[in-house]
Amino acid sequence: MRQHQPDPAPGAEPERGFIVAVLGSRVDPDDELREFRELARTAGVEPVAELVQKRPRPDERTYVGKGKLGELERAFGESGAESLLVDGELSPAQQRRLEDGLGTRVVDRTQLILDIFAQHAVSAEGKLQVELAQLDYNLLRGLWQHLERLGGGVGTRGPGESQLETDRRLARRRVTVLRRRLKELSRQRSTRRKSRRRSQTPTVALAGYTNVGKSTLLNALTGAGASVDDRLFETLDPTTRSFEHEGRRYLVTDTVGFIRRLPHQLVEGFAATLEETLAADLVLHVVDASAAEEPMEAMLAAVEAVLAEVGADELPAQIVLNKIDAVDPLGRRRLANRFPGVPQVSARTGEGLDELQATVAARFAERFEPVRLLLPYEEGGKLAELYELGAPIDERTDRPDGVFVRARLSRADARRFAPYLVLEPDEASEGART
Repeated sequence: MRQHQPDPAPGAEPERGFIVAVLGSRVDPDDELREFRELARTAGVEPVAELVQKRPRPDERTYVGKGKLGELERAFGESGAESLLVDGELSPAQQRRLEDGLGTRVVDRTQLILDIFAQHAVSAEGKLQVELAQLDYNLLRGLWQHLERLGGGVGTRGPGESQLETDRRLARRRVTVLRRRLKELSRQRSTRRKSRRRSQTPTVALAGYTNVGKSTLLNALTGAGASVDDRLFETLDPTTRSFEHEGRRYLVTDTVGFIRRLPHQLVEGFAATLEETLAADLVLHVVDASAAEEPMEAMLAAVEAVLAEVGADELPAQIVLNKIDAVDPLGRRRLANRFPGVPQVSARTGEGLDELQATVAARFAERFEPVRLLLPYEEGGKLAELYELGAPIDERTDRPDGVFVRARLSRADARRFAPYLVLEPDEASEGART
């Protein structure tokens, strides 16, 4: 059993939590619990002690074995903790027995993550998604009366908290209302995406493990001003901004960060950011370049698993190594050998961002073709249309018979402007011979 000295926190005193986990014999407890400790701190709980039991699977009745339960009760009483945090998903029976044995609030991994989401949701849609996920979780597990007697604290916060005092019938009615509202918001997002497709603007989604710097990268590329606090799940609501490279506009969307064992109901509940990933033309998989090899592999696998779960694993993807400013020259060479041709960038310092933009542009190069257009003055609206497309315009010259433009257009847009195409001199002569 490990004791922690809580870090002093400005303002309100953080809740004191005791972490317990059942892990396999080959698992390094320190590595396995590092993420869970960070989840706890993000939720406003300072871990003061830990207890790990090595066994193949948790006990069906009490999570930890019967003998370990007595040790846990003694250690918890000595720690001065206010809540028990379990790095696993508890059944309602396991949760009740632990609470009865310890006389305290018990919060499992899913509840802890839901609590963090409740604190970080900003938009109306994000709050609706949090409330729906909480209600679904509580109803599914039969925790309604169980949660009503717990009072406030970690695991009980958020928009769904007011619903804890209602009966199941009203809660299910609320779930129906929430699903209907979120479905309407999904239709609105679909309409916006169709508008983007009409403009043929390339869309890029940032995906990656939580806290790898996706929001910082979004800000560096686009000047978005998204929140970049050093907390897990800082971004819950999708933020879409744009950047230009060689006259062409590209949309970039930040998405919710992933973690190992992201609860399935959260994957379902947070369709807003995940839908934006599915609608992208390219997924930029952002990786923390400063992470050690094994944690990096685990993070890569976790992100790829969630992308596969939502059906985004078939989209074109590009790995980006962020936080390269924290890597020494030898480490950079090793990363270059391990990820050949992958951009190495620092969203914090700006290093490598120009190369990243060029890499993104190159992925869409085949989408556009060069054209020469002559737009009559009496059809000035066509020139405005061309600029609205965000098309790269390489040359514009005013002539007596109209505006001459060299641009690069998508194939669909090139067909729209076909009546105004001007052939190169050699193409014209070739056409006359045929």
